[in-house]
Amino acid sequence: MTRIDTSSLFSLEGKVALVTGGSSGIGAMVAEGLLGAGARVYIASRKKDACDRVASELSSIGSCTPLPANVATAEGRASLAEALSSKERCLHILVNNAGASWGAPYEEYPDTAFDKVLGLNVTAPFALTRNLTPMLERGATPDDPARVVNVGSVAGLRAERLIGTGTFAYSASKAALHHLTRTLAMELGPRGITVNAIAPGFFPSRMTADVLKHRTREITAACPLGRIGRPEEMAGVVIYLASRAGAYTNGAVIPIDGGTSV
Repeated sequence: MTRIDTSSLFSLEGKVALVTGGSSGIGAMVAEGLLGAGARVYIASRKKDACDRVASELSSIGSCTPLPANVATAEGRASLAEALSSKERCLHILVNNAGASWGAPYEEYPDTAFDKVLGLNVTAPFALTRNLTPMLERGATPDDPARVVNVGSVAGLRAERLIGTGTFAYSASKAALHHLTRTLAMELGPRGITVNAIAPGFFPSRMTADVLKHRTREITAACPLGRIGRPEEMAGVVIYLASRAGAYTNGAVIPIDGGTSV
């Protein structure tokens, strides 16, 4: 009987990871978790000062390098891919976390919200993954595929009514990202790259700060566990997907919401 080596099951030693939107919120939680598991992490963020500051703070855990870039634009994505390839031959883990939301009442919801939100939340993950596929292929082996993790949302799993205002473009974009994850899993699996998504519920972040300030009671009441998420719970699922433990998971959309989406 073959024994399971659990001592290294969740280790990311020797892995190279890139986290977009890595200077705050979920991105920073994920970056910290990947570093703690042994990965060498690059974080990308549109704001250079924040990117540099957070990378410096996280460097107390492991190797964390800032790569400021605006992944909302084709030029920004190309420059990010070029900057990373100048430092690393291959990439083992790509976390597409950068995203945007837009809240407004139905009658006032602008058409431009869809252009901005779908562009960053759907087009950018697809295009950046495509740009970095050669590096991901170089990081893959038959027994240890490279990993892409897309950050979706429970808002893409069900119609969201808890936040009190319309987020039509955001929820549509996250549902699209979930399905994009499945189609990319089919496309890239034969190339040795798994593609999965996480669907977070409410975690402390800049995006959720205002909603949590005014509607915490309703949000926690809607969750079977009666609370919001904690950083280690976000990091833990991504570590699983990026480690040997998650090597056979492909095309999944995993809720991290305490059961709220149920």
